[in-house]
Parts: sequence; structure tokens; C-alpha cells
Amino acid sequence: MTSDAYWHAVSLSSAVEPGTTSGVMVEGKELVVWRDQAGSAHVWEDRCPHRGMRLSFGAVRGDRLGCLYHGWQYDGAGQCRAIPAHPDLVVPKTIKVLTYHVTEAFDMIWMSTAVEAPLPIAFDASDTTPLRSLTLDCPLQIAIEALGNTELPGFAGTGNTGFDAVRSHPALWTLGNDTDRLLIAGQVIDDAHSALHIVILGRSETYSGAGQMHFARWAEQFRAEVELSSRDAA
Repeated sequence: MTSDAYWHAVSLSSAVEPGTTSGVMVEGKELVVWRDQAGSAHVWEDRCPHRGMRLSFGAVRGDRLGCLYHGWQYDGAGQCRAIPAHPDLVVPKTIKVLTYHVTEAFDMIWMSTAVEAPLPIAFDASDTTPLRSLTLDCPLQIAIEALGNTELPGFAGTGNTGFDAVRSHPALWTLGNDTDRLLIAGQVIDDAHSALHIVILGRSETYSGAGQMHFARWAEQFRAEVELSSRDAA
């Protein structure tokens, strides 16, 4: 990756339940996001060291992730612990998946290659309500420009829409008015595709249900408009 010293948002926390996996891509690199049965999140290279099978196709067994192809099992640190075809084998420590550092904040899962990376959020917003992730058929920069020109319809409040960059990298913004505000984290999938992970900066008592539906409709409309604009400009 080109930006190793930062945290990258890769998923909403609610999108990866305990015992499940999800394949994602960051800057052209295939990754697997998974939770063990205890609920801890992990982000690894999406490749089994044995034959290169995607680990996102595998199954979670307790605190291990098993490969679909030959059932090799890896613990939370990425170390291979069991090879079914050789149950008595002491697995060499060299058989290990490439793992990344993980943290969760603002109902999002973040990954980094550098443990000393700065925290992804520099302000306090302890009450958040998850909205959704959007995948876009356009580069992230086009999505950023479109967000700067969009209007967010109010739900609990009214007023002018404001767009503020919290951090340029990792790409992180807020959008809304003094009452209704979204936190949006950008993800570079590759040169032509991107994703936006969106949460509402507000209590679930206010936004769960009707509020989520309200802003989800805006998100779908925003995606349609930005992708159409991107195609027209190509």
C-alpha cells in the first residue's frame, strides 16, 4: 500500500458479525475481514499460504479461520495451527498469514500496516448510528468532489449542509447541519473504484429505523448521481 502509516476504514462494524468473513480490497490489495466467535475483528491478506485460496471463502471455527480448499486453520495471529491431512504434524512457525493491525472506532473497522499509526479520529463523537457502506464505480477523488457539492436532507433538524474534511488521509469527512451529521470514511478500492463507509453522528434512539432509512435513500441517490457524472466525464 502507498499509505502504510495510516488507518484505513474497511467496513462498518455491524457488517461483519462474529463467526463471519468478508472480502475487501484496499488500494488494489485483496484483504479478508473476519470476526472470531468471541467478536474480535481481524484483517489479513486474503490468501492462504498453502495454495493461494482466498481465506474470505473459508469458515470461522472458534478463534481460528479455516481455508476452504484444504482446511488449514490459522489462529488470531495468523499462525497456522492445524493441517487436517497431517493431524500429527507440528506445524512450522513459518506458515503464517500476513496480518494487519486492527482497531474499531465509530462503528467502523480500521486496518493499518503500522502499529504506531495515528488514531483515525481526532474528535469525540461517542454516540453513532451505523448507516451503510457504498461501493462506487468511480475513483475516490470524484466521490470527494461530489460530496463537497451535495446537499444532505435534514431529518431531526434543518439548516445548511456543511462538508468538512476531518483528515485528508485517511479520507474522512462530516456532512450535514448542526443537528443531523454523517461521518464518512473513504476507501480506495483501486484506481477506478472506491467505497464510502457512513455512520450517523447521533444516538440510535433518534435515528434507528426511520432516520437510517431517510439517509440511506440519500446515499442511494448520491451514488447514482456520482456514477452518472463520472461516466459522462469519461
